[in-house]
Amino acid sequence: MNVQVIERDGEPEYAVLPWAQYQALLQAAGHVPDTAVASAQSDTPALSQLTRLREAKGLSAEQLARQVGISPHYMAMIESGERQPDAAIQRALAWHLGVAGWESQP
Repeated sequence: MNVQVIERDGEPEYAVLPWAQYQALLQAAGHVPDTAVASAQSDTPALSQLTRLREAKGLSAEQLARQVGISPHYMAMIESGERQPDAAIQRALAWHLGVAGWESQP
């Protein structure tokens, strides 16, 4: 298991682990994901099409990043699935690409 331990004053305070491992721990403990987790997961397939949509508009990753107001590096992390953008960035991406439905559900 790949766990990062964050300490405060020399004592462990938080443990950070990959999402898949967290989900496996929840399942092993008999917990069912709540609605917020399920809705966050449902946003992922639309974002997986981000690169294709951007290229269809004839935009480079850097151009779209600047239009949205984020760094090109962060855009690359979103496109690779390494980062999940917040609702405001999702709305901006959807607006600039002319698509709907990326807004997070309550």
